[in-house]
Amino acid sequence: MISPELRHLLVSIGTKKKIYKDHYLFREGEEAKEIYLLESGLVQISKLTAEGNELLLRLCKQDDIVGELTLFADNPKFLLSCKTLQTGEVYVIKRSKLEKELMANSALTFEFMRWVSDHMRKFQSKLRDLLLNGKKGAVYSTLIRLSNSYGVPVDDGILIDMTLTNQELGRFCATTRESVNRMLGDLRKNSVISLNTQGKIILHDIEYLRQAIGCENCPLEMCNID
Repeated sequence: MISPELRHLLVSIGTKKKIYKDHYLFREGEEAKEIYLLESGLVQISKLTAEGNELLLRLCKQDDIVGELTLFADNPKFLLSCKTLQTGEVYVIKRSKLEKELMANSALTFEFMRWVSDHMRKFQSKLRDLLLNGKKGAVYSTLIRLSNSYGVPVDDGILIDMTLTNQELGRFCATTRESVNRMLGDLRKNSVISLNTQGKIILHDIEYLRQAIGCENCPLEMCNID
């Protein structure tokens, strides 16, 4: 979460823009002249793998910054792609203007760089889950992260208050819909999860998932899907 001071700076030098569902704010490889502060709506951050598959890395909502990794770089290009999942609004901030403002305010520069560093650590931890624990571990860790970001306590567990298809879930893990179907089916047989009438996942035994991947109990600000 960014501070009110940093948010005020971004809003004061930004231009508000409407964004529409299923459109891209930017694509991987494009020249990066701007960053964005999400005012409303929902966007996804993704990267293409070497095989041409899309790996989802973040779901971003109000007050999240996207495109931030291009700051203070020479002739930067976007490393990731950003697609709008829900219609909303963003503040478009010129990279050059933000750099100038941050150079004049060391406190906000420190906060911004720390914020970027935290997101890099999250990115690395997600890749670690995928590389060290395989596709099953990636699915399990994604369920844990989703519960930390969108979980709602219910009588028999934690409701992930977001409707995701198995194909969408698979894109968070660089795996196929069929593999996700099989793994979720096994979890349902073992009463680790269930689905409510809206098709949303309820985690009944999150400790089972944590033990299966050797969870390090990272703080919530690190172990999330944002």
